[in-house]
Amino acid sequence: MRYALAVTRTGHFGQAADECAVSQPALSQQILALETLCGSTIFDRLKSGVRLTPFGRDFIELARPAVAASEALDNFAMRNVGKPNRPIRFGLIPTVAPYLLPEIFPALTRELPALKFTISESRTEAMLESLGDGSLDIALIASEPPAGGPRLVVSPLFEDPFVLATPSDELTAEPVSLAALEPERILLLDEGHCFRDQTISACRLEGERSTRTFAATSLSTIVEFVASGQGVTLLPQISLRKEASDPRIAVHQLDDPRAGRHLALVWREATPLGRTFEDIAAVIRGTRPGD
Repeated sequence: MRYALAVTRTGHFGQAADECAVSQPALSQQILALETLCGSTIFDRLKSGVRLTPFGRDFIELARPAVAASEALDNFAMRNVGKPNRPIRFGLIPTVAPYLLPEIFPALTRELPALKFTISESRTEAMLESLGDGSLDIALIASEPPAGGPRLVVSPLFEDPFVLATPSDELTAEPVSLAALEPERILLLDEGHCFRDQTISACRLEGERSTRTFAATSLSTIVEFVASGQGVTLLPQISLRKEASDPRIAVHQLDDPRAGRHLALVWREATPLGRTFEDIAAVIRGTRPGD
């Protein structure tokens, strides 16, 4: 049922498998076994992904509280023993995971050796849903959780300022004023990434100007376009070790008021593992890239 909820959230078997930290064949096999048990298909398999069947919509509505009840029993057991009895399910957004994981995972293993983790990468909205239904324990995000969602504890980690990346052969006076940038030259991530929204806000790209810009699926793709002279982009400071190593890229500091984001670790308020999650947050604060 947890796998079915993940497929419902993502609309894709592969993305759901990544979120659940299992292989796609294993997840697909379990979904097929669930459908066989139910005697009806839960998902229509499409070329572009999957969608719920009429039976599937009713099934998922009943599965959500069932999974939540299972999580409540799990939490009760963990509260009794005072420690996790399974790996901690840890989610990170795509504009953080490739830059922080090489730093924080060894540190977590060294500082908290009794803990085990399963790691997944997903967008903020999907991770907040996963926290709400109990399929995720903690998430590292870069935006304030919206009101009306699950009751969460937000543990601030550190600020992650933005810089401007341009082609290295382009003359750029520093510090750079975001107001002076040409909107049509700014390259963005595609919709659904909080970093896209933060860039649009920082550069004041409103209305049609925010939709006319190029949209990519990853920062690495955008950086390659910048290196090829196709435009400029904002990059988070934590990404520079990986994304700014190309000599075709130049990095520039921004003029005041400087743009940036605040990274935080979040978890459900009702969890019995709050102290453990605070320990995890403390380790992450001490392993910021570049420190």
